[in-house]
Amino acid sequence: MRPRFETISAFFVALIAAAEIALSWNPNPVGQTLAVLSVVIALAHGRCVYGWKNALAFFVITLVVTLIVENIGAATGVPFGHYHFIVTAGLPFVGRIPLVAGLLWFGMGYFSWQMAAILLDDADARLGQRGNIVALPLIAAFVMTQWDFVMDRGNSTLSGAWAWHEGGPDFGVPLSNYAGWFVTSWSFYQLYAIWLARSAVAAPAPSLRLVAVILYAAAGLTHLIPWLSGASGEIIDASGRVWRSGDIRAISVVVMLLTMLFSSTLAAIKIARTLWERASCATAVGLPAHIGHPPDQA
Repeated sequence: MRPRFETISAFFVALIAAAEIALSWNPNPVGQTLAVLSVVIALAHGRCVYGWKNALAFFVITLVVTLIVENIGAATGVPFGHYHFIVTAGLPFVGRIPLVAGLLWFGMGYFSWQMAAILLDDADARLGQRGNIVALPLIAAFVMTQWDFVMDRGNSTLSGAWAWHEGGPDFGVPLSNYAGWFVTSWSFYQLYAIWLARSAVAAPAPSLRLVAVILYAAAGLTHLIPWLSGASGEIIDASGRVWRSGDIRAISVVVMLLTMLFSSTLAAIKIARTLWERASCATAVGLPAHIGHPPDQA
C-alpha cells in the first residue's frame, strides 16, 4: 500500500504546487482560496511531523502574534509602516486585519520553519543542542522574510491588496516593512521553539521535508507568471509616486531567484544528500531498496 499512497500524495503535492505557481500571484478570490488550502496542508503536514498538539500550537502562536502585531501596525505604523488593507470584500476581520492575513502568516510561516530546520540539519529535532533553540527561529525568520521581500511590492503597489500610506523606496514599499516582518517572524518562531523544546520530536522522513520545500518554492515561482506575460504600464502608489509595472515584476523575479529559489535549492540538495547517504548505507549492509524502512506487512 505504501508505494500507491506515496504516488497519490506526490501527485497531490505536484498539483497544488502547479496551481500555486499559476494562480497565487494574484490576491483575488482564487488566490485567497489557495491561501486557505495552504493552511490545511500546513496543519496536516505539521500533524505528520510533530503531532496534532504541537501542530495546533504553531497555528495558535502564529495567529495570535501576527494578528496582534498587524493590528498594532495598522493603528500606529509600528513596526511595518503606515498601511491599510484594500482587498477586503466579504472577508472576516480581527480588528483592522482580515483573518486571511493571519492564515497566510501561518501557512508560509510553517513551510519557512521547515525550510530552516532542513538548512540546520533537523534542528527542530535537536532544540536542546548547540544553541538550536535560538538559531532555528533566527534562520526561519530570514527565510520567511525572503517571501515578503519577493511579494510585497507586487501585491501592494501593483495588485492593491494593501496600500502603504507614505510609499517607500522599494517600489512603494517602506524598508521598515521588512524589518517588521523579520521581528514579527522571529517572535512567533522563538515562542514556538520554546514550546517545542519540551517535546520529544524525531526528524521526519526526507520525503516529508521535501513537500515543504516544494510548496515554499512554488510561492516564489508564482511571480514568474505575471513577469512572463510582459504586461507593462505605469502605476501610482498611495503616496503619488509613479512606477513602471514591468520594473516591479522584473525586480520581484530577480529577488526571488536570489533568495527563495536559492534557499529552496540548498534545502533540496541537503535532502538529496541525506537520501543518497541512506541509500549508500542500505546498500552496504544489504538492505532492500526502500532504504532502511521495513516493507509493509501483509
